[in-house]
Amino acid sequence: MQLQERLETLLKNKFADAFISSETSYDFPVFVLDKSVLYDALSYLKSDSETGFAFLTTLCGLHYPDNKDQEFGMMYQLHKLETNERIRLKFFMSKEDMKVPTITTLWPTANWMERQEYDFFGFKFVGHPDLRRILNMDEMNYFPMRKEYPLEDGSRDDKSDKMFGR
Repeated sequence: MQLQERLETLLKNKFADAFISSETSYDFPVFVLDKSVLYDALSYLKSDSETGFAFLTTLCGLHYPDNKDQEFGMMYQLHKLETNERIRLKFFMSKEDMKVPTITTLWPTANWMERQEYDFFGFKFVGHPDLRRILNMDEMNYFPMRKEYPLEDGSRDDKSDKMFGR
């Protein structure tokens, strides 16, 4: 059985009501789960003997402004070093509820990654030991990676946001 099929079966059995979808993107199995099981799903994938994704490669924020009530998301990329298998998990949420449980208790290296996503997008990592800006100035009152700001000077007519994928 292929990795995607095997993990889809395991995740559906363990998190039946929270399993939303699965796909393959750039040769990575990608699973979308409800945010309510974020910590439990990541903990399971790390520690269960059938899964063993013990290495957190990255986590990053996502912003899809046109997805009503699911504008923001978190993507976690995990790696099973023994077999060189990698997967992605995605969890989506509304702009009004950008609270996400910290995973620093699972992977201490998530500390700086979570601080970066707070700094760029405004995610609130509940339980984080030191949630503050890491790259931008403390005085900033906005989150620069959100797709809420024009990419070009509004007085220019030779460029538009469509040129930048928006």
